[in-house]
Amino acid sequence: MSELAGWKSIPLGAVITEPGNSRERFTGDWRTFKPVINQDKCTRCLRCWVFCPEPAISIVDKQHTSPSGRVWKNTLEINYDYCKGCGICVEECEPKAIDFIEEVK
Repeated sequence: MSELAGWKSIPLGAVITEPGNSRERFTGDWRTFKPVINQDKCTRCLRCWVFCPEPAISIVDKQHTSPSGRVWKNTLEINYDYCKGCGICVEECEPKAIDFIEEVK
């Protein structure tokens, strides 16, 4: 019978061993559904950005003109390399500007 490892020899879980290591671990392939932002409906309230746990939503300096003629100085983009498809942004979006569509690979 082999001897069990003692608690001191087991590495700690949920510990960040080196800063910035999340950039090396793409978690986007966990998704079955992905959020897609409709820039024409988006009011830039940033609720999705605030509540995104990754954070996979970025504020980008890219102008967008809505069909009604309103000009926005920025847009919101989702980095699908890190978006896990949790759907929190979809639930938190007040104007319902984020659709949750099935991931097709």
